[in-house]
Amino acid sequence: MSLESNPPSANSPQWSHVLQVRRQDTQRAMEAMARLGKAYWYPLYAYIRQRGHSPEEARDLAHEFFARLLQNKTLSYMKRDCGKFRSFLLSAMNHFLTDEWRKGRWPKPAARPEATPAAEKIFEQNWALAVLNVVYERLKREYHEAGNGDLFKAIKFSLTGRGEAVPYAELAERLSMAEDTVRASVHDLRRRFSEVLREEVASLVASPAEMEEELRCLFASAPLE
Repeated sequence: MSLESNPPSANSPQWSHVLQVRRQDTQRAMEAMARLGKAYWYPLYAYIRQRGHSPEEARDLAHEFFARLLQNKTLSYMKRDCGKFRSFLLSAMNHFLTDEWRKGRWPKPAARPEATPAAEKIFEQNWALAVLNVVYERLKREYHEAGNGDLFKAIKFSLTGRGEAVPYAELAERLSMAEDTVRASVHDLRRRFSEVLREEVASLVASPAEMEEELRCLFASAPLE
């Protein structure tokens, strides 16, 4: 299930490819959007909850929202300059909720208490965590497919910034590896994490020029350290 130019992995949904092919090949655009929805539905669910809906209502609204996006006409009518997937989703969800309330399909909830953090802030935090989870799961698959599942399990702590949480000597004994090899493995995992993170963020924006700004927003919302 790949798209025509620079095809993404089936495990790596790409917003950039939805924008590229949505008018020429709506079926493939819908398939890519479905993968994106599966990977990134939770931030919208949490956002709807912050807007005052119950868990059941939030799940149903999120499901209906993505179902609408997967309609051929919706994808083909999207503006060319949709930009970042994160911004597109939040804007589209706001329009969707307003339209649902206006038409009386769902009751508009009462205003949230002032002490509650802004719903948009909650969305940004959950979005950053969702991106990091996609990257983590991709790395986990890579290591397991290469037969290095035990190594990944032992050194994955290094991705949180707690590099000395387990002494390298202890890890080396546990893994029956040389200490220098363990140290190098930790370095390789961190390097690969950085590479995959940049690839994932690049796939969620419309142009390379937006990638650095999106990375800054991600780290500001959910820093790794």
